[in-house]
Amino acid sequence: MAKLIDQLLQDRALRRWRRAATQAPDVDLETLRAFRNRARQLNRQLRRVMHVADSRLMLPLIGTNAIRRPLGTDWVWRPEIWRGPISPPGRAAVTSRTMFGSEATIFHDCSVSELTLRQIRNQREDILSPFGLRMDVFQFDGSFLSLVIDLPADSVEGLRKKHLIRMDVAVELEKPLEIFARLNIKHGPNTDQLVRELPLHEEEVMVEFDLAYSKMNEKRVERMWVDLIFEGPEMNQIMLRDVTFGRRPRAEL
Repeated sequence: MAKLIDQLLQDRALRRWRRAATQAPDVDLETLRAFRNRARQLNRQLRRVMHVADSRLMLPLIGTNAIRRPLGTDWVWRPEIWRGPISPPGRAAVTSRTMFGSEATIFHDCSVSELTLRQIRNQREDILSPFGLRMDVFQFDGSFLSLVIDLPADSVEGLRKKHLIRMDVAVELEKPLEIFARLNIKHGPNTDQLVRELPLHEEEVMVEFDLAYSKMNEKRVERMWVDLIFEGPEMNQIMLRDVTFGRRPRAEL
């Protein structure tokens, strides 16, 4: 009964506002002003409901952490920027060594920063992560811009030179540029680095780091991190819709 009454009241309100919209061009100004005031009050509450509904009903849902796992993968991970909401969700005039969340840090050598960062809500069904990262770069007088992502401790547990480290990226660019990924492996006092260019022209943007080409000491591995290096980012908008990592042993021959 309550649902029926609520539906009748809603239908009545819709008819009232439909009639008001029809009468608006011809009513006197005092009546029109009253229409406008009531419409503003109603619109404020409707926008609140729509905002909450959009954030809860958008795809993919917040809290999901689906990651593609190639055959043989023994570890996968999505950084927090793409996994859940962070605070604050945006920064302007970002200086070098600024952390965005607890796992990512921006580095650059600009004298005046015209770089903004914002965590955005993904709405595409083909993107598995609920959030993305938008970087707006205006004037850029520096020589480098990089986003450093610290990989968690379990990424190096049992790490061997037979492993491949895979990085998948969903990226959108306002105009073309080059992006390089550099994997850093700290083992004892030394740090090994492997560099790959992201194949942005391909449908699947993915790189793999073969640790067989590194000189790491398997017994002394401490941690890993990845630098995303953006070449010539001036006057560009870079949207990293998703970033995920995986680890799997190389196929034995």
